[in-house]
Amino acid sequence: MAETVETLGKYEIKRTLGKGAMGTVYEGWDPIIARRVAIKTVRIPEDNDDPETEEALARFRREAQAAGRLTHPNIVGVFDYGETAGIAYIVMEYVDGPAVKSLLDKQERFALNDAMRIMTDLLTGLQFSHARGVVHRDIKPANIMLTSEGQAKIADFGIARIESSSMTQAGTVLGTPAYMSPEQFMGQVVDARTDLYSSGVLLYQLLTGERPFEGGMSAIMHKALNTDPPLPSQISVTCSPAFDGVVRKAMAKRPEDRFQSAAEFLAALQAAASGKALPGLAGADAADAEATMVAPSPRRASQHPAAPAGAASAPAMATAPAPAPARVPAEAPAKRSPVPMIAAAVVVLVLLAGGGAWFFLLRGTAPVPAPATPTAQNTAPGTPQVAANTPSTPAPGTGAPAQPPAATPPATGQPNAAAPAPQPAGQPNATAQAPAPPPAGQPNATAQASAQPPAGQPNAAALAPTRPPQPLQLASAGLDTIRQQIADLTTRQPCALIDGSMRPNGDVTLTGLAGRSEADAFRQALSGITVPGAVNWRVSTVDPTFCPALSAVGPIDATFGAPATHLALGLANGQTRLRDGERILPRLVMPDFRGRLVVDYVGHDGTLLHLYPQLADPSQKMVADPPRVFQPGEAVDLGDPRPGHPAWEVGPPYGTDMIIAIASSQPLFDRPRPSNVEQAATYLGELQQAVDAARQRGATLTGSAITVDTLPK
Repeated sequence: MAETVETLGKYEIKRTLGKGAMGTVYEGWDPIIARRVAIKTVRIPEDNDDPETEEALARFRREAQAAGRLTHPNIVGVFDYGETAGIAYIVMEYVDGPAVKSLLDKQERFALNDAMRIMTDLLTGLQFSHARGVVHRDIKPANIMLTSEGQAKIADFGIARIESSSMTQAGTVLGTPAYMSPEQFMGQVVDARTDLYSSGVLLYQLLTGERPFEGGMSAIMHKALNTDPPLPSQISVTCSPAFDGVVRKAMAKRPEDRFQSAAEFLAALQAAASGKALPGLAGADAADAEATMVAPSPRRASQHPAAPAGAASAPAMATAPAPAPARVPAEAPAKRSPVPMIAAAVVVLVLLAGGGAWFFLLRGTAPVPAPATPTAQNTAPGTPQVAANTPSTPAPGTGAPAQPPAATPPATGQPNAAAPAPQPAGQPNATAQAPAPPPAGQPNATAQASAQPPAGQPNAAALAPTRPPQPLQLASAGLDTIRQQIADLTTRQPCALIDGSMRPNGDVTLTGLAGRSEADAFRQALSGITVPGAVNWRVSTVDPTFCPALSAVGPIDATFGAPATHLALGLANGQTRLRDGERILPRLVMPDFRGRLVVDYVGHDGTLLHLYPQLADPSQKMVADPPRVFQPGEAVDLGDPRPGHPAWEVGPPYGTDMIIAIASSQPLFDRPRPSNVEQAATYLGELQQAVDAARQRGATLTGSAITVDTLPK
């Protein structure tokens, strides 16, 4: 299709918005009613006698007519259809915001209320279209557009299907593999429920940041037909388990097992957001909990923001299903006839030897215990929770003994946990209060059965009410070791700027920027560290173009878990997205030492602007902004927001760029840079050498980096 297209019918072509295999999407202008439009085009081959081409054009027209009847706030409106020499086109509503896909690709995290708003708009639009006999068949993030106010609109009703009509040959399927329903993979007739399956995949991605099935076409097809993905709450620690049943039902293999309408899907979703589960959803998930929790996905470190109010206190997915204890006595007569006497003898011997060894064994085989009953301190809304075994349930797959009651938690992580000395306060004789468990594989010992009342609290009469259950707290020695392991890991990544913190209960939060391969390597290495709490992953991935910038700043970034000597960096008004002509106005807060600043804008095209210090440049009407010393905690605003005053502004090429900033107690360079604009590769190499030299001189340094999205008007 010619790049010189200036008009299509009465519509003026302003610019190209995107291109595909079959055509181009333009921003257009309707001069009659003075409004912006989007124009989707498809090429008409010169030889249009081909039956497949004729059918494609006929379907293109029919789909335009069908979409044109769908006038709804959550559906991109279709205004007109036309044909010119070589081009068929559909004129649509212009949406002034991004597609959901562009945000997901940038690893942006969706707060629960944002995810709910998108899904509500999507399902409301689908309910409207399904009621009128129109099935989308290609629901995916790229086809969900967001307005500048955040409203979601469904785009490309049927158009993607028409553009892919050449894929109707034998051995091919129609759709986008990661979001296709099993019946689409099988080439079967599809109905509205295939849109609900795809919407379930999108919900999964909004909640977790990851798609349920990854890989090539054949791998995704095999998984979609034969396996279930990890539960969202396994991957995102702030995702309420109430959403697990909703996703599972929406993504059921058989259409008849799914929600039967978008309205039904939406009702279940709204119930989950309020911390509830509709009848039939919670029970189904509870029955599946054992199978899905035996081998949790290594991707559990993925994190989404805020769970809904009250979600933190919602019941967590059990690590072993509730019916399990009831099955043990039924099997005992056939499997354990000689065990009770042996177990009783073992119990007597262990009691005589003292209970200290029991605590020692527990440290090596069981996870950190949580209270049997959540307290107000660890169930505050929005607080990530750590899934823990109930006191009477062995750790899954380990054969570990049951955890002790909340009243006598072992001091996990303390070097002397095996010795009698560190008994919990107020319980001088813990060994006498908690009888030792029998050897692994003998859970039905007579002595244990007689001593173990409900809720897994042996000798409850002696223990209660010594003290109420306490929030999960870990010994500082154990936390310090884990904190140091993670800190060492953050400093070993060459293309990364990762820091964060660890809470007293063992929860870890990681923030920053990293190349995609470095982020994957970090998460893989992190899986080898025994983190006792939840892992809150808030690291955004960036293009490898920015690796030299991250390599320069990463070694001087705030150390993970240490009291931060932090240089705060952002843009005026908290912006991260700037349009053509808008001013680049960094805002910084100095760390807790006097020092100098270096602030640079790294473009994705390989150019670099020195935002500070800055040379005078009459050609750009830029005035000099020479280096000076800033005070600890001083706020620094760069650039001038006033119209008519010189400042750097956004211009093409548009994309994702980066701003880096370094604070140093000593000057990094002994002379000014030759120009305000340099090649990034040359400058960043010299910057890293300057940083290394300053560190060797004993200078105090710290740095920060942010990404900035630049867009056309």
